[in-house]
Amino acid sequence: MDEKQIFEKLVEILKSYTKDPSLLEKATMSTHIIDDLKVNSARLVDVVIKCEDEFGITIEDDEADKIRTIGDAVDLIKKKVG
Repeated sequence: MDEKQIFEKLVEILKSYTKDPSLLEKATMSTHIIDDLKVNSARLVDVVIKCEDEFGITIEDDEADKIRTIGDAVDLIKKKVG
């Protein structure tokens, strides 16, 4: 699975947790999940769990704590599925 596929799948996952899904139309790797997409920290935990299910990976708490942007998540997922 390449970076673009992971990005697209992650954006799809985020749609359920973003207050205003239209914000995802302009999302890039540098889009900040909490600040730009208004996903609160509790919902971010749900996003991480959904990513684990969707990609068949395990994300440790310390790894999840470092996810700030969509790019952070894509890079982490890419390492895990690679």
